[in-house]
Amino acid sequence: MDDQSIPLDAETKAVEMPEDHREELRLWLRLLTCSTLIEGEVRRRLRERFDVTLPRFDLMAQLDKAPEGMTLSDLSKRMMVSNGNLTGLVDRLVTSGHVDRSVSPLDRRAMVIRLTESGRAEFRAIAAEHELWIADLFSDLTSKDRADLMRLLGKTKLSARNTIMGEGQ
Repeated sequence: MDDQSIPLDAETKAVEMPEDHREELRLWLRLLTCSTLIEGEVRRRLRERFDVTLPRFDLMAQLDKAPEGMTLSDLSKRMMVSNGNLTGLVDRLVTSGHVDRSVSPLDRRAMVIRLTESGRAEFRAIAAEHELWIADLFSDLTSKDRADLMRLLGKTKLSARNTIMGEGQ
């Protein structure tokens, strides 16, 4: 396979033709490429090692932080997805015995979802391995690199949030 037949991702195209792209766009593409690469690897490992999807892992992670449980509405806000997207996932986790649901004592129209004991134990075993995977994916960065990246990404998040909030006014 020659170099001409290898498809290029958007970031590579932008880096190879910097005159065609503003620095901010190249930065955005670099962030997106990194995020996509890491997320894809985490998805693959979750699927291969535990037969678990990333949305299932994420939902269980939210419930692990709330032993008293959460309503579907609270979960959807935390996970930034619609109630409809979560309903099927919750149904499957109830069927598998990882979560249970009960009527909210505060609002009989709402259901409270919580991890079962076996669901919590399984999630924590997966989470422990997940943490090692993430450490491995960042292993080529020094402690200073990671601190610098956290600081810069914090500034990036604040800049984006300020821009978004400024447009909403």
